[in-house]
Amino acid sequence: MSEHPHSAPGTTWGVLGVAGINAAMVPAILACEGATLRGIASRDLARATAAAEDASAAASTPVRPYDGYDALLADPEINAVYLPMPNAQHAPWAARAAIAGKHVLCEKPMAVTAAEAREMAATADAAGVLLAEAFMYAHHPRYALVRQLIADGAIGEVRQIHTTFTFDASSELEHSGFQGAPGSGAIYDVGCYAVHVARTLIGTEPEAVTAHATRSALHGDVDMSTSLLLEFPGGVSSTAHLGMWNADLDTVLIMGSHHWIEIPHAFICGPNDSADIIIGGGSDSAEPRTIHVPPADHYTLQLARFGAAVRGEGELLYGVEDAVHQAAVLEAATRSWRERARMPISAS
Repeated sequence: MSEHPHSAPGTTWGVLGVAGINAAMVPAILACEGATLRGIASRDLARATAAAEDASAAASTPVRPYDGYDALLADPEINAVYLPMPNAQHAPWAARAAIAGKHVLCEKPMAVTAAEAREMAATADAAGVLLAEAFMYAHHPRYALVRQLIADGAIGEVRQIHTTFTFDASSELEHSGFQGAPGSGAIYDVGCYAVHVARTLIGTEPEAVTAHATRSALHGDVDMSTSLLLEFPGGVSSTAHLGMWNADLDTVLIMGSHHWIEIPHAFICGPNDSADIIIGGGSDSAEPRTIHVPPADHYTLQLARFGAAVRGEGELLYGVEDAVHQAAVLEAATRSWRERARMPISAS
């Protein structure tokens, strides 16, 4: 789409929910040039009020609380919404936001199934608004550098990617991911990153997936610690270790035919954290070398790119069709661990 409604010189945001990730996204909206945070909604007005008061302390204009999501969607001053609610609620509320004429930045994973993602995309298209999946990590400049290194043949041909993304939230039994709702568990919570980075860096879609998981009845019978194998064309593969009751680690290792690239703190990388990458390997036995990448706030960069697309001044880093393919992989991976079988992948 080349034109969008509400393409005024700036993006006026509303946030649907008071999720923990707002601790990163709200400051990013406030820091983003051309963005204004108008309000935060919750089904509990007291929580919306507390969140709005906290945000207002750092904002140039007061941030409003809204008693319920529909109240925020009815505000004509808001032209974009951020959806950080539980995964199973993304589809219905993204649709309602689009129908209300709001551009939608939906927290990852955007959808639980490929069919759901296609329906969300169709609704946004019919409403003439943008819909994007909030993979903030990919907006960090180091990923553009890694893609360029791969394209330039710096590591030879990509043979395999391995991702580890684990953390321990097993004591948080009230965690939204432990209630057994669709879209819960390690595959959807952190596996979405592993799948996305593999698809992005390999540059094609996987043909099949095999997943093996440890499930926990105490945590809603979801996958708590999971291993993935993604099969890409040409014999290229991607593996991942994912976990919600494991020690904290997030790294990506790209194995090439001649060298490798490691991305430490691949996804959880704050605006003041080191963003350096490491390249090594080769027959010359040279020591791995560190490539310095200046720190950056990938949340703010994501918002800036989304805002530019809303104004018709740029394109999204990933269009909504990417989210459809992403959902197809997560859906197949979930079927794989539940049925203990290799699953072909199709987004159609």
